[in-house]
Amino acid sequence: MSDLEVHVELADADATRDYGRALAGLLRAGDLVLLSGALGAGKTTLTQGIGAGLDVRGQVASPTFIIARVHPSLGAGPALVHVDAYRLGSLDEVEALDLDTSLDESVTVVEWGEGLLEGLAPDRLEIDIQRPHGGLDLGVDDLDPADLDPADLDPAGGVRTVRVRARGPRWSGVRLPVVG
Repeated sequence: MSDLEVHVELADADATRDYGRALAGLLRAGDLVLLSGALGAGKTTLTQGIGAGLDVRGQVASPTFIIARVHPSLGAGPALVHVDAYRLGSLDEVEALDLDTSLDESVTVVEWGEGLLEGLAPDRLEIDIQRPHGGLDLGVDDLDPADLDPADLDPAGGVRTVRVRARGPRWSGVRLPVVG
């Protein structure tokens, strides 16, 4: 089994959504996508693009307080199960969500799933999104606002650097998008 990895730079939130749409064109029922990155990096924004590309019902928003939200397909494609694992601290809490019962029928996207949900599927996409100054770390003493580009203070602005790793035989021979 060989893993595939691509790196992409996305100019802003719109480009991040566009990249999500491009990824959605490759996704099918049973696919698991694990998203990691700092607060404000663009995990939900990417998921919005995936939802648009899958043509699902409802506004894709962060499921932080409800943990998981199901967006049924408006067409013949799979539903989107959008999970926020940020508040989950153990495998018992993950098992309580019963994600494995819908995994085969849906595309499951999990924010903050790294280190916790890899065991759900050997075939998966692991996507890490980095955004300089996105979700500013206000604990940094030497951060001078004068050094920041105004686009970095805009929640929609700022370049995102995205690393996509395709794990498992499901992704063998699949060409991952390299532009949004």
